[in-house]
Amino acid sequence: VQLQASGGGLVQAGGSLRLSCAASGRTFSNYDMGWFRQAPGKERDFVGAINWSGGSTYYADSVKGRFTISRDNAKNTVTLQMDGLKPEDTAVYYCAAKYRSILHGDGRAYTYWGQGTQVTVSS
Repeated sequence: VQLQASGGGLVQAGGSLRLSCAASGRTFSNYDMGWFRQAPGKERDFVGAINWSGGSTYYADSVKGRFTISRDNAKNTVTLQMDGLKPEDTAVYYCAAKYRSILHGDGRAYTYWGQGTQVTVSS
């Protein structure tokens, strides 16, 4: 699966951004999709994930209630809607895919990764 993330940018605290990830190469609906982020000097963190059908989602506590993941299997895309952004959300955001199984946030289980898109939240 080839993944291409887009939609990052600069936004003020309290604002919103919508990230998209376009997939190609394999049957998209066979894959659970995850979003991860990495801030400068920090380890990569799990943000959230959605299962292959879109019927189940799972979020990190730090973004629960502010971020929403959705997918469109007909368009081979997954979206991360980020509302109520905070300066601590500043990071490079990556989309990733793993063959459908139990939904979780362990990055080691995700086989395919996009190139990342920068999100910067100013205070």
